[in-house]
Amino acid sequence: MELIIGPRLYSTWSLRPWLVLKRAGAEFTTREVFYRTPEQKAELHRLSPSGFVPLLKVEGETIWDTLSISEWAVEHYPEAHLWPDDPTARALARSATAEMHSGFQTLRTLCGTGPDHPMVGEARSETPSDPALDRDLARLIELWRQMRGRFGAGGPWLFGRWSIADAFFTPVAARVRHYQIDLTARGDADGVARAYVEALLAQPDFVEWETLALANAA
Repeated sequence: MELIIGPRLYSTWSLRPWLVLKRAGAEFTTREVFYRTPEQKAELHRLSPSGFVPLLKVEGETIWDTLSISEWAVEHYPEAHLWPDDPTARALARSATAEMHSGFQTLRTLCGTGPDHPMVGEARSETPSDPALDRDLARLIELWRQMRGRFGAGGPWLFGRWSIADAFFTPVAARVRHYQIDLTARGDADGVARAYVEALLAQPDFVEWETLALANAA
């Protein structure tokens, strides 16, 4: 089983399924590909039906898209409990994950990641100023506070036990750190969102990803 990812320094889409497969206990190799030159892009199109990363090569099949790979892991590693066991919590975890998967476009655009804006390491960028970004951040804080308040009492994560939802929000935590976003000024008065960001960034699998990214970039 091989997971093909983009550059670890800034491929937020690749980080998510890597975290999920790690938590599932899957045995897999990782191939890091780049797509800056025409030759690299052509090679990626040869590997990927969509022309994008990540994709999972397993049992003669190619599974693409972050969410599809995550759902594949749910089906093949049920003992990992990658979604909450409670049906209501599970439905809301899927809702939060889907919202992250397709939404928050201003956050993605104004707080983007790339060679000059890595999601790992000590580099920092100025905080963008935009009303639409403020709305995205306010929604994130509201969502995190709601899920933590209802289901998170058993641990530091949104639904108590770590889930796919936490994998999908880990790159957001990295953006918050890189762009030095003050969550308190956007409604996180008691620090619930800030604590969640810190927990995501300290999670051992993410720390491993960050260490590998920085070592490969050296």
